Amino acid sequence: MRAFVAIDLPDEVRSVLEDVQDDVPVGRLMTPETLHLTLAFLGEQPRDLLAAVDEELARIRAAPFEVQLHGLGTFGNRRPSVLWAGVKPQPALGALRERVRGAVRRAGLELPRERFRPHVTLARFSARVGAEELERLRRFLERFGDVGLPGFEVKKVTLFHSRWLSDGAVHDVLEEYPLTSGRDAPGVRPSR
Repeated sequence: MRAFVAIDLPDEVRSVLEDVQDDVPVGRLMTPETLHLTLAFLGEQPRDLLAAVDEELARIRAAPFEVQLHGLGTFGNRRPSVLWAGVKPQPALGALRERVRGAVRRAGLELPRERFRPHVTLARFSARVGAEELERLRRFLERFGDVGLPGFEVKKVTLFHSRWLSDGAVHDVLEEYPLTSGRDAPGVRPSR
Protein backbone atom coordinates (compact mmCIF):
# COMPACT_ATOMS: atom_id res chain seq x y z
CA MET A 1 0.00 0.00 0.00
CA ARG A 2 1.22 3.50 -0.83
CA ALA A 3 1.07 5.48 2.41
CA PHE A 4 2.07 8.73 4.06
CA VAL A 5 1.68 10.50 7.41
CA ALA A 6 0.28 14.02 7.27
CA ILE A 7 -1.66 16.79 8.90
CA ASP A 8 -5.12 16.93 7.40
CA LEU A 9 -6.53 20.42 6.82
CA PRO A 10 -9.74 21.79 8.34
CA ASP A 11 -12.56 22.42 5.87
CA GLU A 12 -12.35 26.21 6.25
CA VAL A 13 -8.65 26.14 5.26
CA ARG A 14 -9.40 23.87 2.30
CA SER A 15 -12.06 26.34 1.18
CA VAL A 16 -9.61 29.28 1.19
CA LEU A 17 -6.99 27.24 -0.68
CA GLU A 18 -9.62 26.18 -3.21
CA ASP A 19 -10.38 29.88 -3.81
CA VAL A 20 -6.65 30.46 -4.43
CA GLN A 21 -6.61 27.51 -6.86
CA ASP A 22 -9.40 29.18 -8.86
CA ASP A 23 -6.84 31.77 -10.02
CA VAL A 24 -4.01 29.34 -10.86
CA PRO A 25 -3.49 29.79 -14.62
CA VAL A 26 -1.67 26.53 -15.46
CA GLY A 27 -1.06 23.04 -14.14
CA ARG A 28 -3.10 20.19 -12.73
CA LEU A 29 -4.88 21.32 -9.58
CA MET A 30 -5.00 19.04 -6.55
CA THR A 31 -8.55 18.25 -5.52
CA PRO A 32 -9.49 20.02 -2.28
CA GLU A 33 -10.08 16.66 -0.55
CA THR A 34 -6.42 15.72 -1.07
CA LEU A 35 -4.85 18.90 0.35
CA HIS A 36 -2.61 18.10 3.32
CA LEU A 37 0.74 18.88 4.95
CA THR A 38 3.03 15.84 4.65
CA LEU A 39 5.17 14.83 7.63
CA ALA A 40 6.56 11.55 6.24
CA PHE A 41 6.10 9.84 2.88
CA LEU A 42 6.29 6.09 3.36
CA GLY A 43 5.92 4.91 -0.25
CA GLU A 44 4.70 1.42 -1.13
CA GLN A 45 4.72 -0.73 2.02
CA PRO A 46 3.27 -4.12 3.04
CA ARG A 47 0.30 -4.14 5.41
CA ASP A 48 2.28 -5.73 8.26
CA LEU A 49 4.81 -2.89 8.22
CA LEU A 50 1.99 -0.33 8.18
CA ALA A 51 0.48 -2.11 11.19
CA ALA A 52 3.81 -1.64 13.02
CA VAL A 53 3.87 2.04 11.95
CA ASP A 54 0.33 2.40 13.29
CA GLU A 55 1.37 1.02 16.69
CA GLU A 56 4.34 3.38 16.92
CA LEU A 57 2.39 6.45 15.78
CA ALA A 58 -0.21 5.74 18.47
CA ARG A 59 2.54 6.23 21.08
CA ILE A 60 3.42 9.78 19.99
CA ARG A 61 2.70 12.47 22.55
CA ALA A 62 2.69 16.12 21.50
CA ALA A 63 0.51 19.05 22.48
CA PRO A 64 -1.79 20.61 19.88
CA PHE A 65 -0.30 23.74 18.29
CA GLU A 66 -1.03 26.46 15.75
CA VAL A 67 0.25 26.45 12.17
CA GLN A 68 0.15 29.53 9.95
CA LEU A 69 0.04 29.15 6.18
CA HIS A 70 1.61 31.99 4.22
CA GLY A 71 2.50 32.75 0.64
CA LEU A 72 2.79 30.75 -2.54
CA GLY A 73 5.82 29.41 -4.36
CA THR A 74 7.12 26.65 -6.60
CA PHE A 75 9.60 23.80 -6.45
CA GLY A 76 11.85 23.56 -9.48
CA ASN A 77 13.96 26.37 -10.84
CA ARG A 78 13.44 27.04 -14.53
CA ARG A 79 10.93 24.21 -14.85
CA PRO A 80 8.61 24.30 -11.85
CA SER A 81 7.06 20.98 -10.88
CA VAL A 82 4.82 22.01 -7.97
CA LEU A 83 2.89 25.09 -6.82
CA TRP A 84 2.63 25.20 -3.03
CA ALA A 85 1.19 27.20 -0.16
CA GLY A 86 3.93 27.78 2.39
CA VAL A 87 3.98 27.34 6.15
CA LYS A 88 5.55 29.86 8.51
CA PRO A 89 8.37 28.39 10.61
CA GLN A 90 7.00 26.69 13.73
CA PRO A 91 9.24 24.75 16.14
CA ALA A 92 6.35 22.52 17.26
CA LEU A 93 5.78 21.42 13.65
CA GLY A 94 9.42 20.42 13.20
CA ALA A 95 9.36 18.58 16.52
CA LEU A 96 6.20 16.69 15.54
CA ARG A 97 7.77 15.70 12.23
CA GLU A 98 10.80 14.31 14.05
CA ARG A 99 8.54 12.31 16.40
CA VAL A 100 6.68 10.88 13.39
CA ARG A 101 9.94 9.98 11.63
CA GLY A 102 11.22 8.36 14.86
CA ALA A 103 8.03 6.30 15.13
CA VAL A 104 8.39 5.15 11.52
CA ARG A 105 12.03 4.14 12.14
CA ARG A 106 11.06 2.18 15.28
CA ALA A 107 8.49 0.33 13.15
CA GLY A 108 11.33 -0.82 10.88
CA LEU A 109 11.22 1.63 7.97
CA GLU A 110 14.21 3.86 7.22
CA LEU A 111 13.26 7.14 5.59
CA PRO A 112 15.71 9.10 3.44
CA ARG A 113 17.26 12.17 5.05
CA GLU A 114 15.72 15.27 3.56
CA ARG A 115 15.26 18.88 4.44
CA PHE A 116 11.79 19.63 5.81
CA ARG A 117 10.08 22.27 3.69
CA PRO A 118 6.52 22.25 5.03
CA HIS A 119 3.95 23.09 2.40
CA VAL A 120 0.57 22.20 0.94
CA THR A 121 0.74 21.20 -2.74
CA LEU A 122 -1.88 23.11 -4.74
CA ALA A 123 -0.95 22.15 -8.32
CA ARG A 124 1.53 20.05 -10.30
CA PHE A 125 3.11 20.93 -13.62
CA SER A 126 4.18 18.64 -16.42
CA ALA A 127 7.70 18.80 -17.81
CA ARG A 128 6.18 20.11 -21.04
CA VAL A 129 5.08 23.49 -19.62
CA GLY A 130 5.74 26.03 -22.36
CA ALA A 131 7.21 29.52 -22.18
CA GLU A 132 3.78 31.18 -22.43
CA GLU A 133 2.42 29.08 -19.54
CA LEU A 134 5.53 29.82 -17.46
CA GLU A 135 5.00 33.53 -18.04
CA ARG A 136 1.35 33.26 -16.90
CA LEU A 137 2.55 31.39 -13.78
CA ARG A 138 5.20 34.07 -13.13
CA ARG A 139 2.55 36.81 -13.32
CA PHE A 140 0.25 34.82 -11.04
CA LEU A 141 3.01 34.46 -8.42
CA GLU A 142 3.91 38.13 -8.74
CA ARG A 143 0.30 39.01 -7.97
CA PHE A 144 -0.53 36.35 -5.34
CA GLY A 145 2.84 35.12 -4.01
CA ASP A 146 2.52 36.97 -0.68
CA VAL A 147 -1.14 36.17 -0.15
CA GLY A 148 -2.15 35.85 3.48
CA LEU A 149 -3.58 32.44 4.25
CA PRO A 150 -5.39 31.14 7.32
CA GLY A 151 -3.83 29.45 10.30
CA PHE A 152 -5.30 26.49 12.11
CA GLU A 153 -4.76 24.33 15.16
CA VAL A 154 -3.09 20.97 14.58
CA LYS A 155 -5.01 18.51 16.76
CA LYS A 156 -4.12 15.19 15.14
CA VAL A 157 -1.84 13.35 12.74
CA THR A 158 -3.26 11.04 10.08
CA LEU A 159 -1.92 7.92 8.38
CA PHE A 160 -3.21 7.91 4.79
CA HIS A 161 -3.37 5.32 2.03
CA SER A 162 -2.97 6.94 -1.40
CA ARG A 163 -4.60 5.39 -4.46
CA TRP A 164 -4.20 6.58 -8.03
CA LEU A 165 -7.32 6.67 -10.18
CA SER A 166 -7.65 7.82 -13.78
CA ASP A 167 -8.66 11.33 -12.66
CA GLY A 168 -6.07 11.71 -9.87
CA ALA A 169 -5.19 10.57 -6.38
CA VAL A 170 -7.59 9.56 -3.63
CA HIS A 171 -6.41 9.61 -0.02
CA ASP A 172 -8.11 7.22 2.38
CA VAL A 173 -7.69 7.65 6.14
CA LEU A 174 -6.15 4.51 7.65
CA GLU A 175 -5.89 5.90 11.20
CA GLU A 176 -5.89 9.16 13.14
CA TYR A 177 -3.75 10.01 16.16
CA PRO A 178 -5.05 12.84 18.36
CA LEU A 179 -2.34 15.06 19.82
CA THR A 180 -2.19 15.12 23.59
CA SER A 181 0.47 16.57 25.83
CA GLY A 182 0.09 14.10 28.71
CA ARG A 183 3.04 11.69 28.84
CA ASP A 184 0.95 8.85 30.20
CA ALA A 185 -2.32 9.75 28.48
CA PRO A 186 -3.81 6.74 26.76
CA GLY A 187 -3.74 6.59 23.00
CA VAL A 188 -7.20 7.74 21.93
CA ARG A 189 -8.45 6.58 18.59
CA PRO A 190 -11.58 7.49 16.70
CA SER A 191 -14.14 4.75 16.46
CA ARG A 192 -14.49 3.16 13.06
